[in-house]
Amino acid sequence: MNFIIPIIILLILIYGYLNGVKVYDAFIEGAGEGLLITFRILPYIGAMLLAVGMLRNSGGLDFMLYVLSPLTSAAGIPEEVVPLIIMKPLSGSGALGILADILKRSGADNYAGVLASIIMSSTETIFYTITVYFGSIGIKNIRHTLAAAVIADMAGLAAAVLLCRFILF
Repeated sequence: MNFIIPIIILLILIYGYLNGVKVYDAFIEGAGEGLLITFRILPYIGAMLLAVGMLRNSGGLDFMLYVLSPLTSAAGIPEEVVPLIIMKPLSGSGALGILADILKRSGADNYAGVLASIIMSSTETIFYTITVYFGSIGIKNIRHTLAAAVIADMAGLAAAVLLCRFILF
């Protein structure tokens, strides 16, 4: 299986050569554009990371856990999974850390571990994704994107809970 990536790269090079593309020049041009995009979105990513850090360190996350606990317990969501639900739309790395903690404490084969794994794979880092993609092209008015993304995220969460409660456990 280690040979698949080199084969894909070789196929791209052959395809480019057969179509008369100066592959190396195109690669250099694309790499330069990638660096420019990285520098352009850096302030947006910095602001997002600052906001996530402030939420964690200010106690806002704990407050959200307290407020949501009646709703999540009624839905059958274990208490240790709620921080993952809150963090996943904000930060993928933060959510991954929470998932690792859930799996370490609860195990990967019980209800909380399986539910957390399904949530991690069926929801999106909404705010990070919006920040990166819209920030990279300079769009400041996201219109209906956030509402649609939150609805899709809630659908993924609901599907994960239903799948885990009624099919797997």
